[in-house]
Amino acid sequence: MRDLDLTTLRLFVTVCETGNIARAGEKASIVSSAISKRLAQLEDTVGTPLLIRKRHGVVPTAAGESLLEHALFMLDTSGRIERDMAAYAAGVRGQVRILASASALAESLADDVAAFLQHPDHRNIQIGMEERISAEIVRGVIDGTASVGICWDAAHIGTLKSVPYRCDHLALVVPAGHALAQRQSVRFAETLGYEHVSLHVTSAVQVMLQRAAAALGLNLAPRLVVTNFEAALRVVRARLAISVMPREVAEIHAQSHGVSILALDEPWARRRFILCHRDALPPAARLLVDHLAAQADA
Repeated sequence: MRDLDLTTLRLFVTVCETGNIARAGEKASIVSSAISKRLAQLEDTVGTPLLIRKRHGVVPTAAGESLLEHALFMLDTSGRIERDMAAYAAGVRGQVRILASASALAESLADDVAAFLQHPDHRNIQIGMEERISAEIVRGVIDGTASVGICWDAAHIGTLKSVPYRCDHLALVVPAGHALAQRQSVRFAETLGYEHVSLHVTSAVQVMLQRAAAALGLNLAPRLVVTNFEAALRVVRARLAISVMPREVAEIHAQSHGVSILALDEPWARRRFILCHRDALPPAARLLVDHLAAQADA
């Protein structure tokens, strides 16, 4: 099979998205006949029909659906290559993408990255950070979407390499005047008689809590589900529910939200984060991983 042309793949994606060759031509500023010729050449290259021509447009065949998925990935990769090379041309000598859990982002990661970038030798390194759940973090590092992933050490990282990062401590947050507010610590089982507010069911904290409740033969059914820890604190302040979250996050907002923080007296309340990455790291990413790993000892 001959090499695939990115321009033709881009046109193929546009045709699939619009469902019409004429509309794809208008969008790409190319006459319909030129697109039809390229699509015919593409079908000849792959050796199978890719589109079903209908009265009012086209739809991809099964092979076309498969090619569409691959084409989107290839075009995304091509776009990232162009952006990276443009960054080097502008004088940026390194670009590192980090995928991190909500807890890591809400706690110390931003400060640690800021400290890294303040070093004179790192002034030409560009860093991007995005929030993901653990499974997406691992998948993103494996497929090359990111150089570094930061997640809970219980995540299944497959063949990726890992080094320890920081720890945090899950705690219970309750509104002022709550029945538990005067306690210094509490067992998780004691909290299940109260309404909870939590992050999404796939978040690392929520997965851990669901497992802990199941081990007790109990059920954790949150009254409210929110998208971030600050929203959870607002719910607690409004006296709608209590919440289990990292103490390191809760302490930042505790005074402004008028809530109380209790230690969670459970062996699993202390969590360790890890830095995961592929075997070979670009120089900029290696510098960053070494810097972040040093914070584990700190």
